[in-house]
Amino acid sequence: MIRKLPTRFVDKVWGVKRLPAPFPHPSDQPIGEVWFEPPPELDQLLVKYIFTSERLSVQAHPSDEQAEAMGLADGGKSECWVILDAEPGASIAVGFREDITAEDMRKSALDGTIVDKLVWHEVQRGDAFYIPAGTVHAIGGGISLVEVQQNSDITFRLFDYGRPRELHLDQGVEVATTGPYPLDLSTRMDDDAGLLVDGPHFRLFYWQSDTLAPLPATAQAPSIVIPLSGEIMLDGQRLGAGECALVEDFGSTSRVGDSLLLIAQPTASS
Repeated sequence: MIRKLPTRFVDKVWGVKRLPAPFPHPSDQPIGEVWFEPPPELDQLLVKYIFTSERLSVQAHPSDEQAEAMGLADGGKSECWVILDAEPGASIAVGFREDITAEDMRKSALDGTIVDKLVWHEVQRGDAFYIPAGTVHAIGGGISLVEVQQNSDITFRLFDYGRPRELHLDQGVEVATTGPYPLDLSTRMDDDAGLLVDGPHFRLFYWQSDTLAPLPATAQAPSIVIPLSGEIMLDGQRLGAGECALVEDFGSTSRVGDSLLLIAQPTASS
């Protein structure tokens, strides 16, 4: 069974005035995100494209346990970013340069110096960063990426560059990890296939469809398949870049075509 997922276009102040191909631009407003509606069979996961012309807010997300303790129904949010395109010098921030106290985090969020206390990584196509819940992070301008995340919309903004949007200092400081980001949580798509995330809530791997590289054993589990380039025929149904589909058993599905695919699956504990 293969079923394409409906899309939803989301206006954002930091979005782009014109979405890149193959997406249409159905609004006069800047579009920042394109969401694929989670299927009922895998509603633990949400896949979205993000397009930035400006820096996003500095933010953090709670874990499942923290969200439950706060009485939040959505649950926690861990995510992974896969960079599709980046202007020269474009960067993302994950984690602090050194350990920081909650009090210092609050003060630096109020005066804006939190931006300088984060580690900014210049990025290019193929980079991937797994962002566990609690990681203080920000996406810079001039970046296109795919985000695979737990299906939660809880975001605590710590700093927003003076934009007139609500901040959530108390909650953000409470859930934030106060140290550096573990660099072993970042990787690159340099080969024909590989594992990007094997976390407590989801796994994410990539696979070039015209390669001889074997699929992982978990490919037979229900998956969300995201083509990043080209197109592929799955049991006779076309799936191309800019689309996303639920595939019941990718391992036994007939596959014809040349496409770089992301394949996302919830883990047993999610």
